[in-house]
Amino acid sequence: MISPQFIQDLLSRTDIVDVVGQHVQLKKAGINHKGLCPFHNEKSPSFTVSATRQTFHCFGCGVHGNAIGFLMQHCGMPFPDAINDLAQRVGLVVPDDERTAQDRERAANLKKQQATLSDLLAQASRHYQRQISKYPRASAYLAQRGLSPEITARFGLGYAPQGWRFLSTVLPDYDDPRLVESGLVITPELSEAEAPETHRKRYDRFRDRLMFPIRSVQGDVIGFGGRVIDVGEPKYLNSPETPVFSKGRELYGLHEARTDIRQKGYALVVEGYMDVVALAQAGWANAVATLGTACTAEHVVKLFRFTDNIVFSFDGDSAGRRAAGRALEAALPLATDARSVRFLFLPTEHDPDSYVRELGPQAFTDRIDQALPLSKHLIDLAQTDCDLTCAEGRARFLVHAKPLWGALPDGALKRQLLTDLARHGGLPTDDLGELWQPETRQAGHAKGAPRTPLSPVSPKRSPPARRSNARHAPSSPEDHLLRMLLLHSEWLERLAPDDHDLITHLPPPHGDIGAWLERQVAEHGPLPWAALEPALRVHAGLEAVDKLLPLSSMDDELHFTDLRRTLDSLWVDKLSQEQSELATHAAHDPSAMARYRTLSQRLSELKKSLSLSPAKL
Repeated sequence: MISPQFIQDLLSRTDIVDVVGQHVQLKKAGINHKGLCPFHNEKSPSFTVSATRQTFHCFGCGVHGNAIGFLMQHCGMPFPDAINDLAQRVGLVVPDDERTAQDRERAANLKKQQATLSDLLAQASRHYQRQISKYPRASAYLAQRGLSPEITARFGLGYAPQGWRFLSTVLPDYDDPRLVESGLVITPELSEAEAPETHRKRYDRFRDRLMFPIRSVQGDVIGFGGRVIDVGEPKYLNSPETPVFSKGRELYGLHEARTDIRQKGYALVVEGYMDVVALAQAGWANAVATLGTACTAEHVVKLFRFTDNIVFSFDGDSAGRRAAGRALEAALPLATDARSVRFLFLPTEHDPDSYVRELGPQAFTDRIDQALPLSKHLIDLAQTDCDLTCAEGRARFLVHAKPLWGALPDGALKRQLLTDLARHGGLPTDDLGELWQPETRQAGHAKGAPRTPLSPVSPKRSPPARRSNARHAPSSPEDHLLRMLLLHSEWLERLAPDDHDLITHLPPPHGDIGAWLERQVAEHGPLPWAALEPALRVHAGLEAVDKLLPLSSMDDELHFTDLRRTLDSLWVDKLSQEQSELATHAAHDPSAMARYRTLSQRLSELKKSLSLSPAKL
């Protein structure tokens, strides 16, 4: 992990005006510099860069941060890459982290390998692009699809000629094993006796296809998609998984679309490469596509780095509906109250490209405006094959809906959706809440106590009123837990899956912040507080962050054992509550009794580890 001291030293030596000025045209305005905001579309400059504070801020859309944050948000750089970029600018060497020498050597070799493969892929891309003008068939196809030379050049479209070994005529060493490793060349599996003939049996993976280079967010070529021009199978052929390319993580067109996504305020996710390019030609340069695979949570996380609004566009046929269902499942855990996910379904005879060409841009704009919100699509999906006119059908509907609803992070959307689902399922909201979340009931309910509404916070854990001074010590175990994890995000990697589940399902805002932090660490690795703070303020809001704001003077006093102790105390509270609820009917239910005994043993172990008597807990 990179130390906070190094990051502060790096930022103190960095001139943010130079960093931002490479991407935004800035003009001196008093002691500051101003320009058009790169994060949203504006005609009058409201984007300010302060050389004295070394920060940027947009008074139009509210985005702000330091030089590291700018490279991460505007250029899509992972945190380590942003640090390395700035360090190279000012001549600093990033200090070694706590990994072993072997791990560091392995990481350096992997990075070198990836750079070499990307360079080979970029060379191939340039050669493919040059073939467009040499083969009338390819250029005629692009003209037929209405693509201008500007759009063709922007996306780097090319053509892989017919023949088995075109690349051998343009690359210096066709026998280079890295060509196979990059996915450009195929070598059939051979026996040892055949091995000497390997170089004669190699052939190009892509032949007689329109070539779509796939770029990383940073702009490196990492793979290709090849489309047949006339008739052939498969219609689309993708690069295989390689050290630089993974279909489950990458999105076609994101490098080209990132600025327009911010300016338009949403990302449009479609199913095909040609849809992305054609929509850019028609005015929707904010479109991206999955790479011949289902939408994954990693895709959604990547998009939410650029916008809080996603519109998925699918064909209206059964395949499109299935794809939309998988996209919904990927998006649900990330659908916080501040984000919007919608679903657009086109007529079965159309894809976005054909729809725009036949019916015009306004018709497609209307379709986007009418896209289904996530909540309505969830209800529609749960209603599949359910007859809501009878009790059995409504019960089946609720069975379908429960795992989808349960995947949502706790918040206003989840609680409002519970009401909608209860109405469709023919139950009062409180009854459905108790059916799906029995742990929210007080133990007194079984003894005839009046029912309390479904609440995000247990009665004994109501958060205290906020003091006027935001920099106070944490006022609850949940506060203390989040504070430690924000200061030491590397500790997340030492926790068990059950601990992760407990953290992400804490009452809001703690569970939401915990889930956000897990996604940051999963995508960028452990991050220092200096890098987390600006992004967290955007995600959770100023009040929530100010309440949890770590006190740097206490940083040295924290140890992993403090985190473990806080987690164990939260486990004691959670399991004790579950045990209390089981006590009322365990005597008549063998499975409940077995669970009760398991909880008793676990609680005994936890209390022993905490070195506290049951009375104190």
